[in-house]
Amino acid sequence: QVQFVESGGDLVQPGGSLRLSCVASGSVFSAYTMGWYRQAPGKQRELVARIGTSRLTNYADSVKGRFTISRDNAKKTVYLQMNSLKPEDTAVYYCNYYPSPRTWGQGTQVTVSS
Repeated sequence: QVQFVESGGDLVQPGGSLRLSCVASGSVFSAYTMGWYRQAPGKQRELVARIGTSRLTNYADSVKGRFTISRDNAKKTVYLQMNSLKPEDTAVYYCNYYPSPRTWGQGTQVTVSS
């Protein structure tokens, strides 16, 4: 059974940057499209970015041009580089398969505030 462990979240000022990491265990990582999702307080979880097996990427309009998703299949890790962070990026960030997510990890908290 696949498990995801996210890390890298922090408190950062508006305009700052963070790099999130997510390690997957118990799966053939390279065979799946991976996504980064986020859930803000009182809101539904949403897809932020995804990367396919051929490394084709897709982003939500709200993060396009600011976030970059990448993957390292040898390390079973997916990354999310977040630049020019805004207060509205504040959320718990999760990684999972796309489009059929499995059990969610604990996520990593990103707080953008001055």
